[in-house]
Amino acid sequence: MNGSAVLIAFAGLPGTGKTAIARELARRTGAVYLRIDSIEQALRDSGALRGPLDDAGYRAAYALAEDNLRLGRIVAADSVNPIAITREAWRDTAKRAGARLLEVEVRCSDAREHRRRVEERPGDIAGLRLPAWDDVAAREYHAWDREPLVLDTATLGVDECVRRVCAALYAM
Repeated sequence: MNGSAVLIAFAGLPGTGKTAIARELARRTGAVYLRIDSIEQALRDSGALRGPLDDAGYRAAYALAEDNLRLGRIVAADSVNPIAITREAWRDTAKRAGARLLEVEVRCSDAREHRRRVEERPGDIAGLRLPAWDDVAAREYHAWDREPLVLDTATLGVDECVRRVCAALYAM
């Protein structure tokens, strides 16, 4: 086991606050920050892939995460991570690298607030089309088969969420 390496695999619907939490966590801890939205938009912009991306962005992120975990790094992976297969792939990535895994699900239990965030958030990746509320509400998102660290951003701010992730990280 690579003692210092930890994969923090974030999950949650768009607009719940994953990116704000994962970025701030990476800033405070020096973790490598991997964002699926950035990777996928870079793939689109490259023109190398024709048609749908399918799992290409996730596969690139798994490889980057594994490389950094093998170096003993903490990796914060920011993605919707909506289904069992993506969650298992993050778990397998940590296992192959001999790293520990911390799974974090970010939720916003206040539907009105969640919708407001989705509808009002500014884009920060050139060319990326942000999902509309109807897209988010209809998104396939499976229940967990194990218990992640759950952060409800309807009641917790970014600082408190980061504090809780850090506490879980250092308790591992």
